[in-house]
Amino acid sequence: MKALVAAAALFLGMASAAGAATLDDVKARGSLNCGVNQNLQGFGAKGADGAYVGFDVDFCRAVASVALGDPAKVTYVPLSAQERFDALKSGKVDVLARNTTWTMDRETAMPLRFAGISYHDGQGFIVKKLLGVTSALQLSGASICFQTGTTTESNVEDFFREKEMTFVPMRFDTLDDLVKAFDEGKCDTFTTDMSALYAVRLRLKNPDDAMVLQDVISKEPLGPAVRQGDEQWFNIVRWTLYALVNAEELGITSANVDDMKAKSKNAAVQRLLGVNGAGGPSMGLDADWAARTIKATGNYGEIFDRNLGPNTPLAINRGLNALWNAGGVLYAPPM
Repeated sequence: MKALVAAAALFLGMASAAGAATLDDVKARGSLNCGVNQNLQGFGAKGADGAYVGFDVDFCRAVASVALGDPAKVTYVPLSAQERFDALKSGKVDVLARNTTWTMDRETAMPLRFAGISYHDGQGFIVKKLLGVTSALQLSGASICFQTGTTTESNVEDFFREKEMTFVPMRFDTLDDLVKAFDEGKCDTFTTDMSALYAVRLRLKNPDDAMVLQDVISKEPLGPAVRQGDEQWFNIVRWTLYALVNAEELGITSANVDDMKAKSKNAAVQRLLGVNGAGGPSMGLDADWAARTIKATGNYGEIFDRNLGPNTPLAINRGLNALWNAGGVLYAPPM
């Protein structure tokens, strides 16, 4: 019996230590190590000044604001599709914010934990207009380019098998090689997440010569991931995402957050902005954590519009990523 009690105490002590490990490491280091894409326009790429910009990059900045009080305290770690999971598992990065699909296998076999869905996506195809194809159902026998280390090829295999169609796979390790191959006509089509296809099209020599087909053949829920075994850090990353979504629903923006905090009588606004609750202390944070990050990065809608929206080169509609009360499925639990 004594042995069982001792073992239980040891387990609880280990769990408690693990629960605070990542936040303590980030604070001691003074910087958040965030895994990102380095060449996907709109999501993660270097701008003209050499600084990283994008939808996922802004999420890194949001987490840094929460954990360290400063959105600039981020060390961006560029990762390929093949490198990303090992980098997270090994501790090279604290959070993976790199257009990554949430799947059962990745969350159980690797094992990782996805903090939520930051972007609802689906897999599609891009073709040259000269091919004369307007639907994925016309692609039987086509040569298809894939990037290794992704879910895209298995999705195509399932789709073509179901439709009793055939294809010729062509695999490339990097997105640069893949885009070059498609641009040079070495494959009939390139397939990946729809959001990425809009970015890829802009990288072609003649973007107007290519079109993204409207067919969507899979669910691709993209979101940030962390290592399993650190519930405190998981909660911080998860509720950072949910705070940004709830802020948009409540009409809280980077411009009005201070005014809303001082004057709003809405109980949900007061909880989110730390006037009354907001759960900061229960995650090892101060009460101002959510207000601080909204002021630094804006709410979800501001981040989307700044990087992906109609006034950007990608010009992506919100679609499924609109709020649940505005025709989409974007939904966050209440604070």
